[in-house]
Amino acid sequence: MNADILQGFLQASLPVNLMATAIGALLGITVGMIPGMTISSGIIIVLPLTFVLDPGMSIALLLGLYVSGMTGGSFSATLLNIPGTPSASATAIDGYPLAQKGEAGRALGISISASFIGGMFSFFCLYFIAPLLADVALEFRTQDLFSLIFFGLTIICSFAAKSLIKGLLSAVIGLLIVTIGQDPVMGTARFTFGDANILSGIHFLTALIGLFAIPQLVGSLRETGRRTAGADQIFGSILPKLADLKQIIRPVSIGSSIGAFLGILPGVGGPIAAFISYDYAKKSSKKPEDFGKGSVEGVAAPEAANNAVTGGALIPMMTLGIPGDPVTAILIGALLVHGLAPGPLLFLERADFAYGVIFSFFWANIFNLIISFSGLRLLIKVLAAPKALMMPAIALFCVVGSYALRNSFFDVYVMFFFGLIGLTMKWLNIPVVPMLLALVLGKQLEEHLRVALTSSKGDISIFFTSPISAIFLALSIFSIVWSFTSERRKKIAST
Repeated sequence: MNADILQGFLQASLPVNLMATAIGALLGITVGMIPGMTISSGIIIVLPLTFVLDPGMSIALLLGLYVSGMTGGSFSATLLNIPGTPSASATAIDGYPLAQKGEAGRALGISISASFIGGMFSFFCLYFIAPLLADVALEFRTQDLFSLIFFGLTIICSFAAKSLIKGLLSAVIGLLIVTIGQDPVMGTARFTFGDANILSGIHFLTALIGLFAIPQLVGSLRETGRRTAGADQIFGSILPKLADLKQIIRPVSIGSSIGAFLGILPGVGGPIAAFISYDYAKKSSKKPEDFGKGSVEGVAAPEAANNAVTGGALIPMMTLGIPGDPVTAILIGALLVHGLAPGPLLFLERADFAYGVIFSFFWANIFNLIISFSGLRLLIKVLAAPKALMMPAIALFCVVGSYALRNSFFDVYVMFFFGLIGLTMKWLNIPVVPMLLALVLGKQLEEHLRVALTSSKGDISIFFTSPISAIFLALSIFSIVWSFTSERRKKIAST
């Protein structure tokens, strides 16, 4: 076995890191099952705690939350017909009817089992594909990296909203915000208006806390004090029977394959993978008429896809430095705080840590399975807790986390300002995800652009003469044109 692989496994298997993974899994299931909370919000709340932790512990905690959050979303979807996460929407189609028939335990057992299999499938994809892709990415030059990041932004804008214009507008606003502070090449001040507080720019983690957490808190105010009905229902055995396991082999295989593949594509995400998997599972089923009425296949396929997306999304994050979804964008921020930049150089300079991340993902799936089965009956009691107890604690975490980044109250004000931006975008139905990724990738995009133009003495043909750069630029144009065309077809079909 390669020394770096062995070192990564031992690092991920340290008792403190295993404990962090288990705590993350417990938090993830809890956050995932609470209707209205998202995995992104959960990670944003926990993120400030990782600033004082070892990098290995930090990523173990966050990966545990990421993986288990997907599974937790199926609990409320099955018991309440309210998906805890967007990715669990497809699970509710058959999970809730099963619960209505008195088979809630059976549905939850299938969900947990399918999630575990999908997660482990994506682990093997991550283990075998990521190092190979990193070796290829090491051949990229500055202009190639610019075109790659630009492609990532365009494809995410294309898939992030029903309106491509709104998606592009969100990304442009994010790129404009990134220009505040010092010029990355010349070091001159830009758009600071003489204020020393913003000379170092807007910290993207402060912006992320405001964009995600504040709208979440405001949206929960209407439900403060309410208790969720139906969470305390009694259900039978959770462990799936052998007959059910045999029945879900095909849908789990479909969900795992589709989820891992779509997870690698930036911006596609869990909901799309879940519904595509559900559709394919229905078409390939021997009993398609049972779908929508309480089919275990209809539960297994989207749940396998949900967790397969997680490993798939980590592949572009670790090898190219491009997040596959909003959660991996936040994970990039967590790594940057510890001085570790995801990308091909991570496997070259810190291969032990890179493999440590991969094996932490493995342990996250193991703990997700163990905690889900052993603690399910107790965990679902959280669904009946009034939000009046949770919201103040979340608000406190947001304030403390923003202040802790640079020990400045200015960052707290910035966090609230971005909270207002997030609320405005929510009311205008403008997606936040393109802005989020623009804030994360914007500095790299500008830096690679400036360096490439400097090396070519201002000749823009450098982006078209490089084959790799030209391919990514062509794909960027295709993604935008395709989105415009599909949007136009939908409008024509609806009239």
